[in-house]
Amino acid sequence: MAEETELPFATTSGGYCETTGVYRSLHHLTHLQRIPTVLSIHTASFILSHMPTHQSNPAIIDSASDTRVSYLELRHSALSLAAGLHHALGVCKGDIVLLLSPNTVLYPVMCLAVLAIGAILSPANPLNTAEELSKQIASSGSRLVISVPEEEHKFWSSGIPILLTKNDAEHRTELTVEELIRCCDPAEAPEAGVTQSHTAALLYSSGTTGTSKGVVLTHANLISTISLLRWTVQVKGSGSSGVHLDIIPMFHVYGLMFFGLGLFSLGATVVLLPKFDFHTMLKAVDRYKVTDIPAVPPVVLALSKVSQTTKAQYDLSSLRRVTSGAAPLSDEVMEGFRERFPDVEITQGYGLTESCGATSFTVKEEEVRYRPGSVGQLLPEFCAKVVDVESKLPLPPSRRGELWLKSPTVMKGYLDNEDATKETVVQKGWLRTGDLCYMDDDGFLYIVDRLKELIKYNGFQVAPAELEAIIQAHPEVLDAAVVPVADKETGQIPMAYVVRAIDSHLTEEQMMSFVAAKVAPYKKVRK
Repeated sequence: MAEETELPFATTSGGYCETTGVYRSLHHLTHLQRIPTVLSIHTASFILSHMPTHQSNPAIIDSASDTRVSYLELRHSALSLAAGLHHALGVCKGDIVLLLSPNTVLYPVMCLAVLAIGAILSPANPLNTAEELSKQIASSGSRLVISVPEEEHKFWSSGIPILLTKNDAEHRTELTVEELIRCCDPAEAPEAGVTQSHTAALLYSSGTTGTSKGVVLTHANLISTISLLRWTVQVKGSGSSGVHLDIIPMFHVYGLMFFGLGLFSLGATVVLLPKFDFHTMLKAVDRYKVTDIPAVPPVVLALSKVSQTTKAQYDLSSLRRVTSGAAPLSDEVMEGFRERFPDVEITQGYGLTESCGATSFTVKEEEVRYRPGSVGQLLPEFCAKVVDVESKLPLPPSRRGELWLKSPTVMKGYLDNEDATKETVVQKGWLRTGDLCYMDDDGFLYIVDRLKELIKYNGFQVAPAELEAIIQAHPEVLDAAVVPVADKETGQIPMAYVVRAIDSHLTEEQMMSFVAAKVAPYKKVRK
């Protein structure tokens, strides 16, 4: 947690201190919500201590198979697997376990089991190639790989033990995750022997500076993030009655903190969508009475353009909240969503792997309805600076600069990369995000774009996100990406990649004219 000297009393209604240039969160945790400081508490023990022991609603539902896991089964499975990993495979405190799997009912079990024995969890993307996974193994020093059977071949040349999640027709082995859960005694799960200062997870991210790096997250980081997640859900009034649809991969910090770990400390129900399909998602909302969807912009964009005919095929009346992260949503997309779902709250959040997930939050939708583009206010325990890119001096409200953050969720550093750590975590723990932003007078945060992604056209700065939002607002566009292209005369020009709607005959010239009518001349898409 930041020192008291780093958390000055606010001198404005938006939490800004003119003396220090620091923005302080306007939200506070109650005594019962405070982040635990007892060193002996670790992530798994924190979650298990809050997990209900007698509850009728399931912990996890697989929407593809309708498989259901109760809270008692989740606890039993996690501790049984922890016992098996330790006694059968020798996994101990500090060992790094690489986990390669799509979203399944076993994923949270495996996460809790690894953390419960004091080992370090290192999730990987199932889309990664064998070469990419070999680099992660070498970089992290992984001792064991846990993999779904269909991805086992990617590790054959790694030379380290592989534990399959299950057997299938093509893969037969005596020892699997399912077998360890079946045969091992949860009472024999070892003591973790770690404190909050020990490393809990190693997530690989392109970081705030480009190339992929191992983000070292401690138990204190994870516990702090889960505590803040608990606060956000409780503020929204959802709690154990919430049914959350998971369309986010759990190897990503967003999915891991929500669906792999955090929501189970609230007694909520997680509905898995193993493979994303728009109509399958709507069907799951209908069947399981989903109340909350943490989403990403393409999903919100699709919902904002869903036809009344399609919408009428499903009962979506249970849906209460959709929260979008990972990239900004345009005003047009937000309004399109509200037109089609007037009774559903739509808000945006912002976070990074280096901050162990979310950093901002919107308590009430009406707070941002008239603040287009805002990702909400800082979460409790967060401070921020908006720093001038050239002078490195803090800026007041409405001025654009790089966002710096400080909170108990900020990473320990990048694994074995002291230079990158020193470049990113500076001046007594401030995290440089690499994102261009500004704060308004009421403490609401606005993310403009990645600093390194700004297009330099004739000396002008053009934000790709702004152009992408305009293009996505076209009724015949499903998605868009804008990138810089080198140009001898101007330095760089914006070029757009556009995904047209089915049966659309939209031309390149029509798209460029559409954008040109809405922006200054230097911002026009040129290709």
